[in-house]
Amino acid sequence: MLTLKHLRSIEAIHETGSITRAANRLYLTQSALSHQIVALETHYNVNLFERTRPVRLTAAGERLLALAREVAPRIEACERDLERIREQRQPGRLRIAVECHTCYDWLMPAMDAYRSHWPEIEMDLVGGFHADPVGLLAEDRADLVIVSEPGRGKDVSFEPLFRYEMLALMSSSHPLASKIRLEADDFAHETLITYPAPDRLLDLVRRVLKPAGIHPERRQVELTIAIVQLVASRKGLAALPAWAVAPFLERGYVVARPITSAGLWSDLYAAVRTDDAARGYVRDFVTTLREQAFMSLSGIEAVEVLKTKN
Repeated sequence: MLTLKHLRSIEAIHETGSITRAANRLYLTQSALSHQIVALETHYNVNLFERTRPVRLTAAGERLLALAREVAPRIEACERDLERIREQRQPGRLRIAVECHTCYDWLMPAMDAYRSHWPEIEMDLVGGFHADPVGLLAEDRADLVIVSEPGRGKDVSFEPLFRYEMLALMSSSHPLASKIRLEADDFAHETLITYPAPDRLLDLVRRVLKPAGIHPERRQVELTIAIVQLVASRKGLAALPAWAVAPFLERGYVVARPITSAGLWSDLYAAVRTDDAARGYVRDFVTTLREQAFMSLSGIEAVEVLKTKN
């Protein structure tokens, strides 16, 4: 009855303190994870968790957590060794390109964690802005590209990572700070501060402002901290991922509001060549990206297309 899947679930619930957050991290529905835990408790006739906030382990749960921390790393290491044997060669390199400026906030810790799994992999970042980042795969200039939408690239697989909310950023003294949320019209007479990226990569512009016929004055800035400084000085508004602005909100430098009543949510995917998607060291990097993101970023969720997974 007891499987590695159960152990990983118990560890995720313990580390997140929440069935919902653990389900997101494991790419399961909340009901699927709850059913899994209830079935395990029924089989052994013990309670594994105290249903509090945050969720706490019982003595039985603590015993299984200790087992998870002992066994899971050894199994994962064995799986990587089997992959090396299957490949019959040392894997070469993993060149990574990113479409979004703020990806680096969580990408670098994920790369550090991955190096402990595959120290023989030569990792590199493909710098600069790329008009067609997925095209880098076909040109053999990158091995994995982080993009905001699954495309139709030939011989390319798109692996969902996570979804996140874009928030409108403004000075605490800005008149719009009194609003619960911002709509497209609120940007009409403001200066919109963005990264130097085309409109197709700016979700606020592409999905909210342009459809509403709103074309605010624009100002482009390279660095996130520079955008925040300009917003704090009332030089304009910005839209940034919730995880990217969290430290500035905690310090009271700026305030953030949801965009539209539904919120403005965006997805991230890892694009790889289809021939590489099954390689163990590539799969492990995608898994590490997801795990590190859910461990370190607040407010993110599983991409909806995977929420039916059982």
